[in-house]
This record gives sequence, structure tokens and C-alpha cells, in this order.
Amino acid sequence: MTSVIDENSNLVPVTVIQAGPCVVSQVKNQEKDGYEALQVGFEEEKKVNKPMAGHLKKSGKNLKTLQEYRVTGSELKEGDVIDVSIFEKGEKVKIAGHIKAKGFQGGIKRWGFKSHPAGHGHPQERRVGSIGSGYPQHVFKGKKMPGRKGPDRKTISGLQIVDIDVKNNLLLVKGSVPGVKGRLVEIRG
Repeated sequence: MTSVIDENSNLVPVTVIQAGPCVVSQVKNQEKDGYEALQVGFEEEKKVNKPMAGHLKKSGKNLKTLQEYRVTGSELKEGDVIDVSIFEKGEKVKIAGHIKAKGFQGGIKRWGFKSHPAGHGHPQERRVGSIGSGYPQHVFKGKKMPGRKGPDRKTISGLQIVDIDVKNNLLLVKGSVPGVKGRLVEIRG
């Protein structure tokens, strides 16, 4: 994240995202595959294994990451490049990604439980309290308990594009996006 100054001399916090170029690696259609979709690849790789090389032959590039998106009536074909020029300044977008994993966490951090009293030597300060009653003599499924936190998928909608750098394929989006630096995110218009 960084910040930029807009035309009204306001300091705007932005996240810089390298968005592409993405290459269409496969076009799926109703007749052959039973549904319409585009398979899009990102980041070129020097070497890929032979099955992947055969799959990516039509696109003409060795791609590291592949993702499929359902679309209808698309004019794109294998090998076409999608870059940041499809977005407009001021447009609202949805950005989805995986949030940072936190490992094993207690109920207070994982679920926002209230802690026990801290003073006078209370034996339980940050532990979960009662987890069930005397009847039916078991803990119900889905009970909020300590456990692994993250990496869950999170979508933030309504993020505004502040600026676009077409030369370097960079998007400047107002606010923060899910995930850590270097992690892949999905941007939808």
C-alpha cells in the first residue's frame, strides 16, 4: 500500500496491483464442453511439463497460473491478451483473495469472544467458557471453539480505481485488498 494526492489535494490510501497481462489459454464452448468459459493464465514460466505444454500450445505462452471464468458470448480466442486497459479510472471493482493465515488461535482472537475477569487471580483469563449444558451431554457441531484461523477467501466490493498505468500494467485501487504482498487476487468489474 501507498498513498497518492488526488485532484482535490486529498491524501488517498491506495493499493498498487500488477494486473496482467493475462493470456487466454482456452475457450470453452457449449457444443464441445457443455458450458461457456474462458481459461486465463498469468505469469510466464520458463519451463512447463509436457502435458501443460500441450495444453498451452494454442496460446503460445508457458503460463504459471491458470484460472477459469464463466462468461457468455465472449469474442476472445486463444492467445488474446487481457490487460489493464479494460478498466476505467473511477470504476468500482470487486477484488477477491485469500487472507493471511494465522495458525492455531484461541476463541478471543478467532471469534471475538469476551475474556474473563483479569484481576484477583482468576484461573481462566483468555479461555472459552461453557461450551454446552448438562443435557444433551455433548457439544453441538459447529460450536465456535479455538482452532485454525485462515487462509479464507474474502471478497471486498465497491473498491474504486484511482489511477491506471497501462505501460506497466498497474492498477491503483482505493483502500486495502485481501491477502499479503505477492499473493494473487481476482479483479472483477
